[in-house]
Amino acid sequence: MIRNLLPTVWRRIESPLRRAEENPFFALHREMNRMFDDVFRGLDLSLFDSGRNTGTFIPSIDIREDEKGVVVKAELPEMDERDIEVNLADNGLTIQGEKKDEKEEKGKGYWHREASYGAFCRFIPLPEGLDMEKVNARFKNGVLTVTLARQEGAKEKGKKISIKTG
Repeated sequence: MIRNLLPTVWRRIESPLRRAEENPFFALHREMNRMFDDVFRGLDLSLFDSGRNTGTFIPSIDIREDEKGVVVKAELPEMDERDIEVNLADNGLTIQGEKKDEKEEKGKGYWHREASYGAFCRFIPLPEGLDMEKVNARFKNGVLTVTLARQEGAKEKGKKISIKTG
């Protein structure tokens, strides 16, 4: 009825609780909230955080592969090479470490000290055909670059398949 479309101030006859239960928009709103709660309940939202508040640090990784080999670059700002560990296994490269950041400021009548720590571990799967003996790791200006050369005679697996019409 048209009376149900009027603002609630003009419909004082019904109780507010009864109107809320019968309103289809309220039911839709409640169902949408329930669905979003169900979706986000299982997610680790710390992945979207920069790590400042959660105690975690997730470095950005860039991987480039060409006919010469694979180059992995990891952005590790404000870190020292002593805090980073790089391991190579048959199926991948592991970069792990711990970021420590301590700040201290003293002045007349105050002393401010702030410390944050965050451990990280990134695993990068590697393609076959890389020479595990020809690996080079370099750390400069907060960027770790790991270069892995291809084995001589190693060909990329795969075959181009032509598509026929008809």
